Amino acid sequence: MSKEKFEAGALRWFGRPLDVLRPAERRILEQAHARQPIAADSNADFDAQLSFGDRLSDRIAIVGGSWGFILGFLGFLVIWALVNTILLTQNPFDPYPFIFLNLILSMLAAIQAPIIMMSQNRAAARDRLDASHDYQVNLKAEIEILALHEKVDALRGTEIAALGAMLAAIDERLDRMERSRS
Repeated sequence: MSKEKFEAGALRWFGRPLDVLRPAERRILEQAHARQPIAADSNADFDAQLSFGDRLSDRIAIVGGSWGFILGFLGFLVIWALVNTILLTQNPFDPYPFIFLNLILSMLAAIQAPIIMMSQNRAAARDRLDASHDYQVNLKAEIEILALHEKVDALRGTEIAALGAMLAAIDERLDRMERSRS
């Protein structure tokens, strides 16, 4: 495609010259002119780049943020308290106020919180990637719609010109018919 067509498209659709367009806008303009699709599965590309640790932290965040985990952990706490207060009344391994349990919970929270934050950071990065892709798809759709409007307007203009010519021909025939009657 010629540089002049790109320049005209950039000015028409973006309102800026080609040389000041951002790389994403330039790529969208090229793909729109080439009639290439822009839709892609950005999640598949993102998932392919995840390391074992990334996938593990995502799984931990999924399990740690589920009702199954909450109810299971609640059951564990109840059993811990029952064992140390009722069943082992003579020699409990963690007597009330459950200092050892408190230590275990603190260590679990100290490990689980950063793992969940890593997963959330990856989710935010994926959301930014999706938003960028959505912007590109929307921009291309807008360019295509504008191009369709231009084509429809051009067709409408040629139809109006053809109708004008037909009306002029009809008017001329009517004039000839009136002259021939008189």
